[in-house]
Amino acid sequence: MSGPLEVTNSAYAVAKIAGIEGIKSYRKQFRRKWISLMPTNVYGPRDNFNLETGHVLPSLVNRFTSAVASKSKDVTLWGTGEAKREFLHSKDLARAILFALDNYDEDNHLNVGTGVDVSIKELAIMVARFTNFQGGLIWDSSKPDGTPRKVLDVSRLKALGWRPQINLEQGIESTIKWFGENESVARV
Repeated sequence: MSGPLEVTNSAYAVAKIAGIEGIKSYRKQFRRKWISLMPTNVYGPRDNFNLETGHVLPSLVNRFTSAVASKSKDVTLWGTGEAKREFLHSKDLARAILFALDNYDEDNHLNVGTGVDVSIKELAIMVARFTNFQGGLIWDSSKPDGTPRKVLDVSRLKALGWRPQINLEQGIESTIKWFGENESVARV
């Protein structure tokens, strides 16, 4: 929270900062034992898989699953694929919340994530592999990449003893499985 805000993400960033500062104020003024947790990109079952409004990972799941079903030869993706993001499975976030409630009581926020990022291109290749998509990837560089890199420093949470349990490949595979079993609800 010390540098300029990224243009495509500024309103979202300001809202997060306001939440953190609000919790600090309530802790101080009303002696509440409230904490602030800042998760990275969360994904998993029951996510928003909508191609227009969903985040990158669930949208990729939908896009590649649809491409396999329609026997498409290629899939067009936004940007260059070079931007890097960190991803956390929703079950790991739930475990982190419960862990923090039992093990943390300070006004500084805790970042919740893996501390490991992956390029969108690497992510797309993983999703393609787990959906059995055999076609090509076309990168539409006229569309934005967004922030070049988003990865959290999760050292304070890890120092308390918390670690994620679901690695990205396991999480992608289980999310694709859930999507396939719940496609009629998930594609909304």
